[in-house]
Amino acid sequence: MICDYMDSCGGCSLRYLDKKDYQNTKCQKVLDILKNLQTSDFLFAEPNFVEDGHRRRASLAFSYQKRKLALGFNRRKSTEIIDIASCCLLSPKLNAVLPSLRALLNDLCSIKIPLLKKGRHVGNTNLNGGDLLVTEADNGIDVILEFNNDINLDYRMTIFDFIQNNNDIIRISHRHSTDDTSETLVEKAKPYINICGREVYIPAGTFLQASKASEQVLINTVIKYLGDSTGRIADLFCGVGTFSYPLASEIKNKIVAIDSSKPLLDGFRKSVNKNMIPNIEIIEKNLFKYPLDEKELAEFDVILFDPPRAGAEAQVKKFAATENSRLKKIIAVSCNPHSFVRDANILISAGYKLQEITLVDQFTYSNHSELVALFTKM
Repeated sequence: MICDYMDSCGGCSLRYLDKKDYQNTKCQKVLDILKNLQTSDFLFAEPNFVEDGHRRRASLAFSYQKRKLALGFNRRKSTEIIDIASCCLLSPKLNAVLPSLRALLNDLCSIKIPLLKKGRHVGNTNLNGGDLLVTEADNGIDVILEFNNDINLDYRMTIFDFIQNNNDIIRISHRHSTDDTSETLVEKAKPYINICGREVYIPAGTFLQASKASEQVLINTVIKYLGDSTGRIADLFCGVGTFSYPLASEIKNKIVAIDSSKPLLDGFRKSVNKNMIPNIEIIEKNLFKYPLDEKELAEFDVILFDPPRAGAEAQVKKFAATENSRLKKIIAVSCNPHSFVRDANILISAGYKLQEITLVDQFTYSNHSELVALFTKM
């Protein structure tokens, strides 16, 4: 699809290619990285490509200079914001709310904030920039406003009036920075997504797979690799439980879901309790600092891990050092082929057989790729 901003926006570096050339290029880039594996004896399965118009979450930047608002994405290799009206990647519902969110930001940036010096008013300032995070839940749009300013009464009243007059947006939160905890300002309904027929509550700022379509492909691939294996399954770096829910659909399975984010896991527990799922146990643990040890790992029949881009080197080294006669399979999900190769080579060196890799292209027209891989014990 042709995009009006493709020559300037930094989001779609490969959009200049036609569809077939793009898909061939994406596959070849991944295959070139996979040449660094210690084995070539594996199946590279048929790739899955997600089309434009499916992204259900996005982080946009905004600036307010000389009474003019810019809302969009950064110019390639620059901090300049390319002002956009819509984005080919985003879902129709996200594109539909951008004009109203632009109006909200313009109103917020127009609010005068008194400057005080030694208790005396010396002038005014205003909000001049920040980030806007939008997520399409199944029951409406979830919004996070990210900027340094504290939320004063004028901001709160403006936001309250806005959301009351916008049926599509169900929650607005604020945080000062990416690492800050979000404060819910207005919540008309708790946002949720549907995973395997269950309503899964999503806290503000929760990581989700980029699109519902890619999430389903990832789930299907994990279930395919699981095959007829059952038993005690570790879901490491579990997030909101994207894989725990489908794995728990087989009552013979006992899922131990582990992640380090307390707010995320609190939401996960609420969803598990609401859906009355008896075979998911949730544990809070930083697997980078405190990976599961040999004794803990020896209890599992299958291990699934889906780490951030840095990979899971410390935990994978524990996999490699564990003698576990019960373990049938390790399933790896990775959003970074480079860290995947490093972690896979650790497993291969320890005697694991890399059976198959599937490319899931949920980051359309970018250099980023998602992989799912199956390892078995030789």
